[in-house]
Amino acid sequence: MIKTPIPKIDIERPSPDLIKRLQGIGSAMASGELRKLGIKASVLDGIKTFTPGTTVVGPAITLQYLPKREDQYPEGEYRDPESQVHRHALYHAQAGDIIVVDGRGENTSGVFGDMMLTYLKGRGGLGIIIDGAIRDIRGAKETGLGIWLTGVTPYAHTQTVQFPYAYNVPIDCAGTLVMPGDIMIADDDGAVVVPKELAEQLAEAGGEHAEWEEFTRIKLSEGGDLRTYYPLSEEGRAEYEEWKKTNG
Repeated sequence: MIKTPIPKIDIERPSPDLIKRLQGIGSAMASGELRKLGIKASVLDGIKTFTPGTTVVGPAITLQYLPKREDQYPEGEYRDPESQVHRHALYHAQAGDIIVVDGRGENTSGVFGDMMLTYLKGRGGLGIIIDGAIRDIRGAKETGLGIWLTGVTPYAHTQTVQFPYAYNVPIDCAGTLVMPGDIMIADDDGAVVVPKELAEQLAEAGGEHAEWEEFTRIKLSEGGDLRTYYPLSEEGRAEYEEWKKTNG
């Protein structure tokens, strides 16, 4: 059986400036640029937004679930609350953090309910990204957090087949490795993990990419030739460089 005390494990958080620079880079652009940087698997496949129109960028507090075995986790949702590891993940949340959960793709286990998520919001958390489900979805949406899941369920977190085992450890989230403190970018297209060691390079490359896309979008909306402006041909790039001098 899991016993208290549970070790206190925190993450190293990126600078506010780095987060600000990454905020203009969506998940689609991030996945493409990360591939150029050598990361082939950055997308958390199958995880979808439940809060359309919301975008979050922030460091990951990770949470790992494992198959339930009664000698490791007792029955009872509220028995010995301080032995419940998912609570400790939330205790460590700070403003701007995102909780990322290996819920094993299990949609019969509500990793969090609206009370836990209200607490996360109160601590300044930005959202949750879960390979699995939550319950109390209406109340969860009302918190204003960004929510990315594979499903929803009426079940509590340990009511069926799994239990929270560890937090701020490396996890497999939807088949993708997420390290504690990695930076998450999530929007209507899905969720992407940015290795923290590559975040600065992504911010630089993504900023340039976002800028020429802005130029291209203007040109295409004006009836410009797709062959010239997407991707930029030599002619299009020359125009872009001139455009940058007054608009960059």
